[in-house]
Amino acid sequence: MLEAVRREREQDAAYDPLIHVAGSSEEYGLVLPGETPIAETNPLRPQSPYGVSKIAQTHLAGSYWRSYGIRAIVTRAFNHTGPRRGEIFATSAFAKQIAEIERGIKKDGVIYHGNLDAQRDFTDVRDIAQAYWLAATQCDPGEIYNICSGAAHTIRSVLDFLVRQSPAKITIRQEAARLRPSDVPVLLGSAAKFREKTGWQAAIPFEQTLRDLLGYWREKVKRFS
Repeated sequence: MLEAVRREREQDAAYDPLIHVAGSSEEYGLVLPGETPIAETNPLRPQSPYGVSKIAQTHLAGSYWRSYGIRAIVTRAFNHTGPRRGEIFATSAFAKQIAEIERGIKKDGVIYHGNLDAQRDFTDVRDIAQAYWLAATQCDPGEIYNICSGAAHTIRSVLDFLVRQSPAKITIRQEAARLRPSDVPVLLGSAAKFREKTGWQAAIPFEQTLRDLLGYWREKVKRFS
């Protein structure tokens, strides 16, 4: 896409779109003690192919801005969740399994999970959507901005909260297939740079996010069961 824009600008100097590159906190990867909350200047030690691919996008965006003046803004959103979040992600996987247990679809009453000790900085996806709009309209090309809540939650605490919202009898059980070969223990970010630039603040409490997520999956499971 960056190259397509560059070529178009060769033909039409007035063609000057803004490109928002949605990076990820996975670019930071292994965070050492004393490095949290993570700033945009923190060393990048990706632990997954996904994180490496996002770093490549970040560098490409910066290169096209410096070399050709293509207005690319990079954000690094930390974990986000909420209604409509895909079931391949932990929070949705938990919520869907709870909804299926409540409807009698999962008759064993077991929620399967991976690593519950990891700590993640969660933001409601609706707050993230607003942040992306602000990034595109108020932030500077060539810069990188963290988007996050500034609060870390263990995956265990997320699962425990969701389970408490259900009247069903639920058992939790680790499943080897859900464990990552190389997991990141802590991702806790600082959005100070982005907040100073845009005035953005995460507005939706995390507990509301999780309740809304569970409500979404209850309705979806009910509709298709």
